[in-house]
Amino acid sequence: MQRAWRKRDTGITLRLALCFFILSMLYLVFLTVLASFGVGFIPLVIIGASLVILQFLLSDKIVLWSTGAKVVSEYEFPRLHAIVDRLIIRTGLPKPKVAVMHTSIPNAFATGKGHKSGVVAVTTGLMNMLDEEELEGVIAHELAHIKNRDMLAITLASVFSTVAWYMMHWGWYGMYGRSRDQASAAIIAIIIAAITWFVSFLLIRAISRYREYIADRDGALLTGKPSKLASALRKISGMMNRIPERDLREVEAMNAFFIIPALSGDTLSRLFSTHPPVQERIKRLMELEATMH
Repeated sequence: MQRAWRKRDTGITLRLALCFFILSMLYLVFLTVLASFGVGFIPLVIIGASLVILQFLLSDKIVLWSTGAKVVSEYEFPRLHAIVDRLIIRTGLPKPKVAVMHTSIPNAFATGKGHKSGVVAVTTGLMNMLDEEELEGVIAHELAHIKNRDMLAITLASVFSTVAWYMMHWGWYGMYGRSRDQASAAIIAIIIAAITWFVSFLLIRAISRYREYIADRDGALLTGKPSKLASALRKISGMMNRIPERDLREVEAMNAFFIIPALSGDTLSRLFSTHPPVQERIKRLMELEATMH
């Protein structure tokens, strides 16, 4: 069981490789068009890439700051640390920092660039709502994200999306005051940048939905109790419907990090969601439970 948990999931690696291949092909076309237009392109790419790199280097601090989560000691939250300690012994991973977000919204997330910089955070609302085994299942899910280096993968994939977004704005403002040929080149650049951004937007979300399934599976393998994680997901999802929408809006920007998004939206928005449907996740966990007995 532990050997299965520690094994690197090839699905994420293959999906990332396909993502980078498709986006690289789009960028070759993009750069070919821009070569004829050219002015200011290199500095803008450098600025955009620098922002992404800076975001990556400070990602864990930015996430903690934006959520208001605080790193806590085992003296402040002994129960939480005890669960993390118990799970870490089985994983072979360094112990991540443990953080708490003081809010009634039940949720959890993981951040960090890799195994040594991992952070697992839970809300006070989550700790108050779940029993010991359910909370253990959620934390195991978050440890799986750290094991799979999910945030690193999404950050790298986001480089294309971020630069394409800058390129769209640059092309739009670059049209003014240009000759007809240069303006035409700018329009083509905007179209290609928009396609690149939209494709990367869809691919990143597809990867994100897949990694949630993998974290569910790996977390369940770590605890050996898929039904407990399924129960936790059911409780979190049910409680979300009782939280005032105003409060959920305040943390909506962190949906990609949370174990369950604060606002899941309507059917159309789910096509672009960072998470798969909760019922499908529960179904898969219960199927996994059945294979263990």
